[in-house]
Amino acid sequence: MNSTLVTIPFGARSTAAEVIEGIDLTGRRAIVTGGASGIGVETARALASAGADVTLAARDPKTAARVATDIAEDTDNPNIRYAHIDLADPASVTDFVTAWNGPLHILVANAGIMAPPETRTPRGWELQFATNHLGHFALTTGLHDALAAAGNARVVVVSSVGHLNSDIDFDDIHFTHRPYDPWTAYGQSKTANILFTVEAARRWADDAITVNALNPGRITATNLARHIGDIASAPASFDPTSTDVSWKTVEQGAATSVLLAASPVVQAVTGTYFEDCNQAVPHQPGIRRGVAAYALDPQHASRLWHASHDMITAAEHVE
Repeated sequence: MNSTLVTIPFGARSTAAEVIEGIDLTGRRAIVTGGASGIGVETARALASAGADVTLAARDPKTAARVATDIAEDTDNPNIRYAHIDLADPASVTDFVTAWNGPLHILVANAGIMAPPETRTPRGWELQFATNHLGHFALTTGLHDALAAAGNARVVVVSSVGHLNSDIDFDDIHFTHRPYDPWTAYGQSKTANILFTVEAARRWADDAITVNALNPGRITATNLARHIGDIASAPASFDPTSTDVSWKTVEQGAATSVLLAASPVVQAVTGTYFEDCNQAVPHQPGIRRGVAAYALDPQHASRLWHASHDMITAAEHVE
């Protein structure tokens, strides 16, 4: 993690449109996973408005096609397309990677699932870890050569304040032995998102690829919260009466993703966790802000990388 805080002229109320203003991304290619809903749409829209060639990677082709058309019309940018991907299915990720040709300048790992009932993939993986982390791990490592070929490429991984709920339980990542808790599982997957950026930043520094994670904040009216049901069942971080962090609009929620994906202000920053368009401070007990020390632990990051690689490799051999 960068030890020096970066001074940035944006904050919690900044929008994606404000962050992208004046930036020219003509000729640059971007992928936004989950780009057909929530903050993924606004992230893609902002990148498209700056002239980027944007691919929406999503599970629902019909929705993605409609969103791609809307963004193209709104931004007067015809270079908006969509492609199918199911992050919980290694074969789908492999198909997406195989189909990609040429350099990739920006990858926003935005898609995610939050607090569903206990669900497992056909390989027995816990769904949140499989979707939020393993799918993006396979996608990003699979596209490494495309990122390296682009020169000064950026990888942006959407994590969450929910990472404060749990470190990685390396002895039982998939809740095979311990009782399943949706919020612990969510927290573990979001910690994995941050640890991935720590190790990827270290491994890929010589390739001029920056890799950063972020907390977008609590966003109103997105599909991410579809499994929560009664808000009273959620942890304090999702309580709308909490004064720690205010709710954001979708446009505000996408701002930090867009900052890390496109702003020259952070072009040299890597291996760092952001929130409210600024580098996060260390977490303090009792405050639902900042980044947990365990999420930045380089030994944990290396161990997770190897464990993730082994899981994905084993899955590919089954195909």
